[in-house]
Amino acid sequence: MDIYTTNAYIRDTFGEKLYKISLNAGTTCPNRDGKAGTGGCIFCSASGSGDFSEDADLSIGEQIELAKKRISGKCKCDRYIAYFQSYTNTYGDVDALREKFLAAARRDDIAAVSIASRPDCFGPEVIDMIKDIIAVKPVWIELGLQTANDRTAQLINRCYDISVYDETMNRLRELGVHIIVHMIIGLPGETKEDMIDTVRYIVRSGANGIKLQLLHVLRGTVLEKMYEEGVFRALTFDEYADILCDCLKELPPDMVVHRFTGDGPKNILVAPPWSADKKRVINDLNRIISKL
Repeated sequence: MDIYTTNAYIRDTFGEKLYKISLNAGTTCPNRDGKAGTGGCIFCSASGSGDFSEDADLSIGEQIELAKKRISGKCKCDRYIAYFQSYTNTYGDVDALREKFLAAARRDDIAAVSIASRPDCFGPEVIDMIKDIIAVKPVWIELGLQTANDRTAQLINRCYDISVYDETMNRLRELGVHIIVHMIIGLPGETKEDMIDTVRYIVRSGANGIKLQLLHVLRGTVLEKMYEEGVFRALTFDEYADILCDCLKELPPDMVVHRFTGDGPKNILVAPPWSADKKRVINDLNRIISKL
């Protein structure tokens, strides 16, 4: 089975190899500060899924230079994608966020700006801000849907309805940005059909790309407590590979697969232990997918 990978999409779009560097805009999340909820989603670490991003106390320019040094041994790129990953990057002082995103976009070594967020944080002022960035560099928007199942959404404490996702997708499609939607494979209580239904929902919503993420149990999360109490179990590699393959079969050929697994930080990873060997997992999954 051929999948449209991120590398292939970048080559087709930019004509060169690009590497993502993870930056930190210093934001928080409406699901942590009480606006939408408290505690965050049950799987989210204290860093707001930004465990590999740079220090928010540094300027954007300093973060970019530091990130370039970190990856210099494995990447010989001339340009990069500035990935604002931690927490909810369209939540907060819009003027301050605009300056941070533009500080990245205006650099010659940045080819595009990728902004991770939640669908409930895209009011009119945020849409206007994104237009300002688009005027300088291409923009990717990454939305954390995780599941299209309302029951599961309540269980994971997502704190927004699916209708909010639909409305935001409509706004973003009008902007012409590259929309990447995140979903998690292995959420508590979900069947394979539930997960396939989420993939189908993402496809119907008009997303340009998808990130299929293995559910990791990380230390210090509500999910860890549920795992330790036996409320659910983590997927085995074979189970994950089986579900992943069936999910991939639902994708149209032009949908970019930005990720088909993921690795949690080893120092806080509780389960599944097999996911810690990132290189082996990716190689094994590539081998399985190639035989579809």
